Amino acid sequence: MTMSYLKGLIYSMERLLKNKKFDDIDENLKFIEEKIAYCAQKSGRKYEDIKLMAVTKTVDPVFVNHAIEKGVKLIGENKVQELLLKKDSLMESEVHLIGHLQTNKVRSVINHVNMIQSVDSVKIAQEISRQAVKYNLSMDVLVEVNIGREESKHGFFYDETLEAIDQIRAMNAIKVKGLMAIPPANCDEIKNRHYLSGMYKLFIDIKSKKLDNVSIDILSMGMSDDFHTAILEGSNLVRIGSALFGARNYN
Repeated sequence: MTMSYLKGLIYSMERLLKNKKFDDIDENLKFIEEKIAYCAQKSGRKYEDIKLMAVTKTVDPVFVNHAIEKGVKLIGENKVQELLLKKDSLMESEVHLIGHLQTNKVRSVINHVNMIQSVDSVKIAQEISRQAVKYNLSMDVLVEVNIGREESKHGFFYDETLEAIDQIRAMNAIKVKGLMAIPPANCDEIKNRHYLSGMYKLFIDIKSKKLDNVSIDILSMGMSDDFHTAILEGSNLVRIGSALFGARNYN
């Protein structure tokens, strides 16, 4: 067996696997869109009222671009370093940072995202504001709520959120566009619904106050395992990774 034959065989196998992955993404996207449409209708809304975010953590740009070609308009990255490595390989789309952001990384990412969903402290909001002013831009943000009061997670506690927004909305070059939350993992559906419905109540309460420099339009909650429930409980932006791209490869 010659070396050229082996290389050809490896190339053929890689192409076959890639095509299979494309087909899987197509099927998954169709299922997700149908589920979103169904849940939107059940909650008295339309499919167009719900934003689908493709979470691209560990996903090769070739598969992200395939999803964009198939109609995905919004992608979310968890880590600044991965976002910066991928950005030149990705087709045009709206990009949000959804993972915890350290203050020393704000400068690196401020010019490369349309929104930062993970504003989990006043300190990080201050740095986003400082860098946005420096680069002469305005940054849309979501305030992250630690809805389960988990020590292992970042974000404001439920009863701290309004005070935090009051401080953030006074900052330059930063605009609060809504809330983001991740309910505790591995809780049953009843508890999950409790957390999700609590977030919706907070969302509506803050929205009704009509605060200056605050446009509470986005409630980002729901991921691969619970996006259907999140929509039924009021979410209008769902963050879906493994249900679209398959299990993550951390190698």
